Amino acid sequence: MKLIKTITASAIALSLTAAAFADQKGKDIIQKVLDVEDPSFSQTAVVMTLTEKNGSTDVRQVKQYGRSANGLKAVVMDFVGPGSSNVKGTRFLLQENGNGKDDDKFIYMPALKSTRRVSTADGSKAFVGTDASYDDLSTRDIDKDEHTFIGEEKKTVNGTTYDCWVVSSKSKNANDTQYGDKKQWIYKDQLIPVYAELYDKKGKLLKTLEVLELKDVKGETGKVYHTPMKSLMTNVQTGHSTKLEIKQIVVDKPLPAKVFTQNFLATGK
Repeated sequence: MKLIKTITASAIALSLTAAAFADQKGKDIIQKVLDVEDPSFSQTAVVMTLTEKNGSTDVRQVKQYGRSANGLKAVVMDFVGPGSSNVKGTRFLLQENGNGKDDDKFIYMPALKSTRRVSTADGSKAFVGTDASYDDLSTRDIDKDEHTFIGEEKKTVNGTTYDCWVVSSKSKNANDTQYGDKKQWIYKDQLIPVYAELYDKKGKLLKTLEVLELKDVKGETGKVYHTPMKSLMTNVQTGHSTKLEIKQIVVDKPLPAKVFTQNFLATGK
């Protein structure tokens, strides 16, 4: 441990105690983030902008549907345009299973007119040409990682300064993740990560994730949810980025169960 500057028994004991506390505090903070209540249902219209290093862009329109029940989430992404896009008609379904089990992921490819399961081996692959991998879309089980509390920091993102906790998360099994480390700046007031750094296994910064705009969204039942309306993921090694902007959002308005099925992926209805 780099913090140990002396070999005296008392100093070593104090350092180890502090480290154990830091690890527990880090895990407690991540658990608080995971425990934030999600809307029972959500419907959003999203504009996705992919930007190459040379500045050229690819703009897509996406309808996203969400459901949260019994602590488990399901999400559907429906790429509805533009007509010239090679991903129009692509639909993706993620279903959480809980109890430490991997999420179920399915994707419908219009060119093949078929739906396939996304295997765990595909986890590090890019999702539909974006800077997010399939694993980035999933909620990772908290016990798969060692979470270390780094400290408190004022973090400015897109002109807004947030009072944050900083937590580092490293996998207990290096073979089950594409990342060597993930650092998150978690806004204390709303328990939302507003900035993150993702490092490759060589310790080099690979991606950053920034929340560019937060907004309080009132649901159909009157509950208010702190919602990232704009976010930006950048692959700093390639210079490519993916920006998501929510243009319309409705929360807590029930959706039919058939939306969260493989049949919906194939038919869109």
